[in-house]
Amino acid sequence: MKVKRFTQFASVLAIFALIVGFSACDQIQQVLLPPQPEKPPEMVAPDIPIGVVVAQTGPFAAAYGLPMLDGFRLASEHINNSGMLGDAKIKLIEKDDQSVSAVGPVNELIGAGLSAIVGFAISTQLEGVTQTAQDNGVVLFSSVSSAPVLEGRGNFTFRSGLTSAVLNPPLVMATQAKFGYQTAATIYHYGDTYSTLSDKAFRDALAENGVDVVAMETYQGDATNYTEELTRIMEANPEALFISALGFHIPKIVIEARQLMPDVHIIVPELTDIEVAGAGDAAEGVVTSIGWFSMNDNPMNQAFIQSYTATYGEPPVAWAAQSYATLNILAAAMVQAYATTHSIDAAAIRDALAHTMDFPTVLGNFSFGADGDGVYAPNILVVENGGFVAFE
Repeated sequence: MKVKRFTQFASVLAIFALIVGFSACDQIQQVLLPPQPEKPPEMVAPDIPIGVVVAQTGPFAAAYGLPMLDGFRLASEHINNSGMLGDAKIKLIEKDDQSVSAVGPVNELIGAGLSAIVGFAISTQLEGVTQTAQDNGVVLFSSVSSAPVLEGRGNFTFRSGLTSAVLNPPLVMATQAKFGYQTAATIYHYGDTYSTLSDKAFRDALAENGVDVVAMETYQGDATNYTEELTRIMEANPEALFISALGFHIPKIVIEARQLMPDVHIIVPELTDIEVAGAGDAAEGVVTSIGWFSMNDNPMNQAFIQSYTATYGEPPVAWAAQSYATLNILAAAMVQAYATTHSIDAAAIRDALAHTMDFPTVLGNFSFGADGDGVYAPNILVVENGGFVAFE
């Protein structure tokens, strides 16, 4: 019964968020407001602090951290303007992980008494703080991390991004059905949790679909040249190449792969406009799977794109959209936490998040699975003329 009430209430909040999104972009006068829930004393405090841990500097900033931060900031503005938290306002406490580690920022935010922290693009970094969050009873909510398994993870860690276990198998099935390849090669970033597990998900799916993996290459650290690894792959003569890598490595790998193997089918999960722009013409024909697609025509998504573009002067990438959805899901959980327990402490927020079901977001209707990972439909896309279209 509580789950059903949360679903209904979440739908009301989503409609309100849509109105706010349109008015932020077009100054459309608000003509219909849903009733506002009664607020507890805890929620009429001046501020509700929420930690944000993203890369604002270093190699992960442009590809992940800064778009994420823009998504969180826009969501905070819309939530605060909506009144859904009563007189309280979300106050984002932003910390730079410097593209190195989330340990210091998370410890600092926990020490300051925060109940919830969002951000965490890199699965390796998230994995390094899940046990700390569990031991201290603090909610971690990643908007991007997508490694299928995180060691030491407990029930205080949630993720809105789809994992490789969800994204990669349908990508193999769709591309193999269309292209008919029988041989494939993979390359991944050795030592990075996401890349390693993404590659495994690909190889498992390829085996299940009867595709022979004729080469598997790795690279380490912040490599900038992949010719040696890709030459060995070329010599194995695969029909398809699967790349599992962090965003800022992808363009160079794609460019070098196209130079060596112009006819190979290139498949890269979680590709965004940032990597497509970096790879230029070499990105044409690359196929990807990802949780968010700008051309999804649900009204909330289009309102978000309109508002984001008006605010930042450019359209959003997936990481901004997933971060926008994350903060809205968290805010709705805070409202539900009070409705259920008269508290918005971390344990109450955790329980409300775990019961999120069919909540309308810019990602589509969103639920959490039993493991705290997001459940919604993935998008399979292909790059055409420098942009994404649905892969038929």
